Amino acid sequence: MALSVDPLLAPLLYAEGMRFLSWFVADVAGLAVAAWFFDGIWFEGADWQEKLVPLLIGAAILSVIHMYVAPVVKLLSLPFIIVTLGLFLLVVNACMLLLADWVGGLFDLGFGVEGFWTAVGGSIVLSIVGAFTSAFVLERE
Repeated sequence: MALSVDPLLAPLLYAEGMRFLSWFVADVAGLAVAAWFFDGIWFEGADWQEKLVPLLIGAAILSVIHMYVAPVVKLLSLPFIIVTLGLFLLVVNACMLLLADWVGGLFDLGFGVEGFWTAVGGSIVLSIVGAFTSAFVLERE
C-alpha cells in the first residue's frame, strides 16, 4: 500500500523537509566547531567515530528546537531584542543550546553544555558556522 499525499500539500511537506535538512546540516557543522573551540561543549566517546552519533542526535534535537521553539521565544522576547539592538538574541540562542543540552540529558544521549557563558560562546560559533554553511554549502531557491 503506497502512501499518497495531496498534491496541494506536497510542496509544503517538501519545503519543511528541506528546511529541517538545512538546519540539521548547519547545526552538525556548528556543534562540531563549537565543541572543538570550547571544552564545555562535549560529546561522549573516545574518538571521533564514537562521538559522531551523539553529535548527530544533538544536532537533530537542536534543529527541532530551532524550527519550532526558537521562533516562539524570539517573538515573545521581541521587546527585549529591540531595546538591546539585537544583543538579547545571544541570550535566546544560548538558552536554545542549553535546552538542547537538557533534552539530551533527559535521554542520556552523550551530549552536554556546561554553563551559560559556554552556551553563549557556542551560540556565537553556531551562528557564524550556520551563516557560512547557508551561504556556501546549501542551495537557495
